[in-house]
This record gives sequence, C-alpha cells and structure tokens, in this order.
Amino acid sequence: MRRRLKLPFDPWHLALLPATLLLALPLLWMLIASFMSSAQLNRFPPTIIPSSLHLEGYTYLFDNVEIGTWFTNSLIVSSVCVVSNVIFCSTAGYAFARMRFRGSKVMLTIMLATLIIPFQLTLIPTFIIMEKLGLIDTLGALIVPSLVTPFGVFLLRQFFLSLPPELEEAAYMDGCSRWKILWTIVLPLARPALATVAVVTFLLTWNDVSWPAIAISSDANNTLPLGVASFRSRSETNPSAIMAANVIATLPVLLAFLAAQKTFVRSIASGAVKG
Repeated sequence: MRRRLKLPFDPWHLALLPATLLLALPLLWMLIASFMSSAQLNRFPPTIIPSSLHLEGYTYLFDNVEIGTWFTNSLIVSSVCVVSNVIFCSTAGYAFARMRFRGSKVMLTIMLATLIIPFQLTLIPTFIIMEKLGLIDTLGALIVPSLVTPFGVFLLRQFFLSLPPELEEAAYMDGCSRWKILWTIVLPLARPALATVAVVTFLLTWNDVSWPAIAISSDANNTLPLGVASFRSRSETNPSAIMAANVIATLPVLLAFLAAQKTFVRSIASGAVKG
C-alpha cells in the first residue's frame, strides 16, 4: 500500500500562511517605518529595507507630545471598563440564564434590541446625561457609558446555558447560596467566555475615537487613539513620528488579543454562541 505523507501541521496552513503574511505586511511596514528617518520615508521610490535605523520619530513624539498622558488615560478607561463588564455582565448573564423572574424575557429582548440601535441615535442623549452628571471633559464620561454592554450579557448568558445545571444543583443541596455558586463554581468554568468579554471590551474602548472626540475637549484628557488622530492631522510633515504614534497605539491591542487568543477561540467554538 502506498504510504501517505504525514505533515507535522494541518495542510490548510499552507494556504493560510501566505494569507497571514499578506495581511501582516501593513503592520510590518508600519513598524519598520517608525524606525526610519523622515528623509528615508519621503524618498521616491520609497525605501523598503532601510540601511540604518533611527529613533527620531519616537524622540520627537515623547519630547513634543503628551503621549504618556494619552496612554495612561486609555489604560485607565479600558481597564475600568474591562473589570466592570466582567463583573456586571457575568452577574446579569447568570441571572438571565438560571433565574426565572417576572419580565425576564421581556427585559432580555429589550436589552438585545439595543444592539441594533446605531451609535449616532444615542449620541445626543448620552451627551446630555453626561453633562447633567458633570462628567463632560473627564475620563468618567468615557467610562460610565461602557460600564456594561448588552453583548457581554448575552454572550455570558449563552455560555451559562451550555453548562450542566447538575453542578449547581449539587452545590445548592450542600447549602451553597446563589452568590457562592456563581463565584466558586460557575465563573471558574466560564473563563473562556470571560476572556472573550474582556478582550472585546478592551478592543472597543481602546480603539474608540468617535465618543471621546465629542466628550473630551482638553488635550490632557485625550485617549491615545484620539490624541494620535489629532497629532496625525497637524504633523503631516513628520511621517516617522506619525508611524511611531501608530505603533504605540496598535501594540497594546495586538498584545491583548495574542494573550487571550486561545481562550477567545475556545469560547466562540464552544457553547458561547449556542442558541
């Protein structure tokens, strides 16, 4: 019998690897361009592989722009929103999945209906509420509207529905309360779904530019993407600094996804999207 050739990897990788490299080329070029001088970037034809590396883009960025303040603001907003969504979405999702109370289905339907409402329709009411609370031009205006998201509640609810209820019933028979069952039994099993909610929340809050551009007016309260966007518009003659700013704004997003990639894929592939 003809012996079949066994590859040490999935044959689909032979097709996926060139596609991945093609998609990674813009990121690779952005990283290389951030270490090039403005003269190298303005040369025609452009320099693909620089003969020498320079740090003038990063030096100009840290000397003339409040890049550290912007990074800190984005880190504070994203961290608070991630923690609040993990806590609030898990408790709300567990309530919708396991507890039966009057109006639960109606509340779930209304909550899910908000997912199809465009952001532009809620922009003015959200701004008015934040102004009444005195949060305009503060980081609180960016945190409060994102403390809990309907997507996170729905995702965790679907994951909790996929868990066998016998585990909770056995713990309940042993005298555990609802809170103890949630924190000691359910949430440890829901780590893939919790990681998915954390990553999605981090990506949405970190990359958000539209709402910070409306709620924030002072340069000291800018988030990193908003600050980079404003810096890009007024520094068109310094492409190396623009590339360096883009690298600093993109790097945390890539690291966050790579750190939770396995749990993210496991959550999507399992019962997190089960009906």
